Amino acid sequence: MSDRRVSQVSRRTVLAGGIAGVGALAATRPMMEAAAAAASRPNIVVFLTDNHNAESVRVMQTVQRELADRGTTFANSFCTTPWCAPSRATLLTGQYAHNHGVEGVYEDNYGQLDHTNTLPVWLQRAGYHTAHLGKYVNHYEEVGRADPSQIPPGWSDWNASVNTYNYFNTTLNENGALVNYQGRYQTDVYAEKGADIVRRAAATGKPFFTWICFTATHAEQGAGAYREPDDPGTSGPGVTPTVAPRHRDAFASEPLPDDPSFNEPDFSDKPRFKQDVPLLPPERQANVRERYQQQLEALLSVDEAVGNVLRALDETGQSDNTLVIFTCDNGFLNGEHRLAAWMSQFYEPSVRVPLIVRGPGVPAGVTRGQQVANIDLAPTIVQAAGATAGLDMDGRPLQQLARDPRVAQGRPILLEVERVGHSNTSIHPRGAAVRTRRYLYAEYDYADGGRDVELYDLASDPYQLDSRHDDAAYAGRRTELAALLQDLKSA
Repeated sequence: MSDRRVSQVSRRTVLAGGIAGVGALAATRPMMEAAAAAASRPNIVVFLTDNHNAESVRVMQTVQRELADRGTTFANSFCTTPWCAPSRATLLTGQYAHNHGVEGVYEDNYGQLDHTNTLPVWLQRAGYHTAHLGKYVNHYEEVGRADPSQIPPGWSDWNASVNTYNYFNTTLNENGALVNYQGRYQTDVYAEKGADIVRRAAATGKPFFTWICFTATHAEQGAGAYREPDDPGTSGPGVTPTVAPRHRDAFASEPLPDDPSFNEPDFSDKPRFKQDVPLLPPERQANVRERYQQQLEALLSVDEAVGNVLRALDETGQSDNTLVIFTCDNGFLNGEHRLAAWMSQFYEPSVRVPLIVRGPGVPAGVTRGQQVANIDLAPTIVQAAGATAGLDMDGRPLQQLARDPRVAQGRPILLEVERVGHSNTSIHPRGAAVRTRRYLYAEYDYADGGRDVELYDLASDPYQLDSRHDDAAYAGRRTELAALLQDLKSA
């Protein structure tokens, strides 16, 4: 073989090897880029509580120290439909209730939601490990208990309660197997399991999304439900939240918040469906106060659970790259406007919820005043994850609002409730409201075709004691707000 031929063969071999090497590099580049993207994308942990108002979070020292002091508190945060199931469906879709279709709690709410097109599905497609713990959309309990194989799409690690409102006999559907925790306080179970779920998720090497849903501070209900010794009766609005024995009476001397709307004496400005709401007698007021005290006591266990999960993030080296969100699915009325143990109203204690966000790119130790809502949680998570939503969301990401207090200052929020029965009233009609920085305007449509209106000037009347809907001085404002409400309902 001539030297020239050897040279040609060698060159051809080298070129072929070089081309193959370039091809191999080209083939591996997407994998390398995907791995780098996964490493840079944050994990996301959402803590969701139930049935308490925004001010109650003041007793949660871990939440204040580890989340509020190290993150951004949104002081004007609202739930767009102040009730369990619609609020959870809103978190899963970023949509108002009239768009996602879950508008109440008494129907088959789980069946009303399209589970093939929700936040965990989008995140899983984006490469996230997804995990759920605790209460899901109402009425999953019956489905998951009857057939444990029924797990909604999008969840990599499923741990949903199937007897949600039983604090000392909790059963979870754990990835298709029913596991009972007889005798253990539910929030403590979630504290342990939440930390374990985070450790498992961190071990996958993927970015992860974990949604931890506490039943607290919801009261127990259903067959065999535990009752505090001094609860009046066994069911209904007089039943107080179940508290871990170690925290019982921690707030036994705590007064109710100083709110002029408590047991509001004059209801002449209120809609007709509220005219039959009686004043709260002394014994009912005492029960309301006890319920509030036990809400605070129940939150102490939640605070401990949050701390346990945050420690798991620390132990696995994930804290600095984890977006943490703490919020509640709805507010709660503890006697304001004569309404005891209720939500699903457009009054401030019902629609205001705590919202604290901590994590990469979120300013630490600041409070923002823009109006935000639970419709913003899914867009915030989608943006952080670099995912793509499968539907048109009504909310907007919170990242820019956290960084710049000037953004979205004039933003209105739509509030909605469906027609429901009420323990203290006849029938709550279907209603919708718009809340701006200054005004709350609400319309209620009755089954008989009638309509009532409320209009509150929150600048001069922050406790919503005097509706100005019939005040000629507000006629122009009422017209403007009615048009704005119609626009939001139509979107």
